Amino acid sequence: MQVTYRGKQFAIEETLTVLQLLKRLKLLPESVLVIRNGQLVTEDHHLLPDDMVKIVSVVSGG
Repeated sequence: MQVTYRGKQFAIEETLTVLQLLKRLKLLPESVLVIRNGQLVTEDHHLLPDDMVKIVSVVSGG
């Protein structure tokens, strides 16, 4: 899969869940949104080697 996060791209050639990917990248699940092929996915969703994945940081303000 092609993973984009903060302007950097990573290639991962295995099937992982969203949570496994975030752990591998040392990201907290509550701090990011994961978009697979244009659709928001949850932590238990399986990501396949041909997926395009974008990880977006969650920003909150007050």
